[in-house]
Order: sequence, then structure tokens, then C-alpha cells
Amino acid sequence: MPPTLSPVLQLTCELIRRASVTPDDAGCQALIAARLAQCGFRIEHLHYGEVDNLWAVHGGDGPVLAFLGHTDVVPSGPAQSWASPPFEPSLRDGLLYGRGAADMKGSVAAFVLALEQFVAAHPQHPGKLALLLTSDEEGAARDGVRRVAETFRARGERLDWCVVGEPSSSTRLGDVIRVGRRGSLSGYLQVHGVQGHVAYPDKALNPIHAFAPALAELAATRWDAGNADFPPTTFQVSNIAAGTGASNVIPGQLDAVFNFRFCTESSADSLRERSEAIVRRHGLQFDLRWDLSGEPFLTRAGPLRAGTVAAIESVCGISTECSTGGGTSDGRFIAPLGADVVEVGPVNASIHKLDEHVAVADLERLPALYLAIAERMLLHA
Repeated sequence: MPPTLSPVLQLTCELIRRASVTPDDAGCQALIAARLAQCGFRIEHLHYGEVDNLWAVHGGDGPVLAFLGHTDVVPSGPAQSWASPPFEPSLRDGLLYGRGAADMKGSVAAFVLALEQFVAAHPQHPGKLALLLTSDEEGAARDGVRRVAETFRARGERLDWCVVGEPSSSTRLGDVIRVGRRGSLSGYLQVHGVQGHVAYPDKALNPIHAFAPALAELAATRWDAGNADFPPTTFQVSNIAAGTGASNVIPGQLDAVFNFRFCTESSADSLRERSEAIVRRHGLQFDLRWDLSGEPFLTRAGPLRAGTVAAIESVCGISTECSTGGGTSDGRFIAPLGADVVEVGPVNASIHKLDEHVAVADLERLPALYLAIAERMLLHA
């Protein structure tokens, strides 16, 4: 490491050194809370189960702008397969390497710097500026922002705008922002058959054979045509298992896991009903359990989208693409509270991979980008 690091690079390195594999926060939020408390932020720690959540607020009446991020990371995988230790930040050729560098400790560090700079420059600012962090984004996502949103709803906590620091960019900082996400609905199907000897199929019922026509229909079904904002809903089987391991035994049970990524043209209820109807039509004996991890959401043209686009043009000097692609984010729990949500962060090419990294130049520009968004929303919106 060079002897002198920029403030955002220094904080990012401190966070990377904390091996906060989900749901362990490993002290990241305590570090951040201490810094923000010194700037006058009101600090609230929300602990649910094994998960740490931090809610830091500055200001009073008026519109609320929240920055949303996570301090947990995915496992590193084999440490020996990394070019440098995953939880020891390393600078090489203008890139900062380490687990969480892009997803999303770099963004979290940039949030902190931007918030510190904003309240220093505008101590009596209108509205409310906030930071929400969780250690349960990369895991089950049940005791993180989902639970915090329930708490906010119960006590009438208001959020008008939310900026998520997920790595949204494609090839350079700011070239893509997410203005919505598809919903995610998973099904856990168990098809019941009758185990028996392969030489006597008349005395058994093979659930693999029974399920195959239903699976073919599910895979071929056009669930919707999408719309101007979202691509069509997709169906994918992610896991399927049956059999005892023996070559002469017809299995008695098949287990399948599948997922819908769905747009606003379909609902979770309609997808459940249509898929269950297909399975029943093929005469299967089955049990089916569902898990809805998030509804689709869309932030339409308005102050937050305009402010974010303008901030990117000012700080990064480029025009941005507004997209609803990708997977899910914790924004899916904030949007139902009535907040507009955008996601803007570093390039996502290396996230969850070995040798995850972020460009130092992008990281050092990120606080200015978040600061520009905050100033546009709270001072000029």
C-alpha cells in the first residue's frame, strides 16, 4: 500500500479488512456509526436475530433522502485462488482488490464521505439525510432491510427518495443506473411417485417421467410480453433431484426448485395460479411451497431520476442509461414504503468473483457523485 491514501480509499480498505461474511457485520457498522455520530447524526442500531442494521439520520422536517447499502459480503471462495488475500486490500495497476471492494464496501465508504461533506457544508440543511446499512443483503435477506422496512412502516417512518449503492455500472462509473427491478418468486416442488424396481414399472410410479411433460409446458409457457420498462417474465429451473443412486430403482420422489423473475405485467398470485394449474393438469401428486422475495418496482421519471442523471453528467461527464435489468436488491423492500429508488454504484464486472476489485479512479469519484445527488435532492429539488 502507498503511504498516503485518499479518505475514501482508506475507509474502503478498513472495511475490506473486516471479514464480514454474511450475516456477520464484523464491526463495520460500529466504525461507521462512530464517524457519523461525530458529525451530528442520530444513531439507531436495529438488531434482529444475527443481523446488524444501522439507521443514521441528520436533519429534521422536510423530504427524506436515504442512502442504502450493506456491509456483509459473500464468501471469498478458496483464498489460495486469489492473487492476494481476499480480506487484505491490495492496490495493483490502479485497481483496489478485496472481497467487497465493488459489492459494496466501496459504495458504503463513499456514502460516509459524502454524508460527512454534506453536513459540514450545509449544517442547517432542509429535510432529512439518512444512511441505512444492513448485514443481511447477501444472505437470507429476512432480518435486514426487510425487517427494518416493517419497523419503519409500523412507526410511520417516512422515506421519499432512496439511493442504493449497488454496483450498477457496466464499463465505467455512472454509465448505467437501475430505476427498477423485476420481482423474484421461487417455487419448491415435490412430486410424489411410488418407488419400485426398474424391471417392474407397472408396480411403481416414476415421478421423473410424470413430471417431464409438466416441466416442458412450464418451460415453454409465455407468461407475459413485458412492457416498455421491463423485459418479459422468465421461468428457470435451478435445481432438480430424484433417485436413490442405484441404477435399478425407480425413485419415489422428485424435488425441483424454480424461479420466476417477473415484471409488472404479471403478479405473484397469477404466476402461482397458472403454474399450479399446469402441474395439476398433468395429474401429478405434489406439494408446492412458494417464497416471494420481492415484488417488481419502478421509479418513473421525476426528481430522483432527474437529479441522479444530472449528478452523473456533472461528476462523471457522461450520459447514463436507465435500466431495470439485473437481479434483486434491497431497494425492493424500500419502494413499497412509497419511496422512489435508484441504484448507482461502481462497475459490476468482478462482483462475487475471485479477485473482486474496483477502479481507484471510480472509487475516488464516487463520494462527489453521492454528494451531488444529495445536494440536488435536498437543496434544489
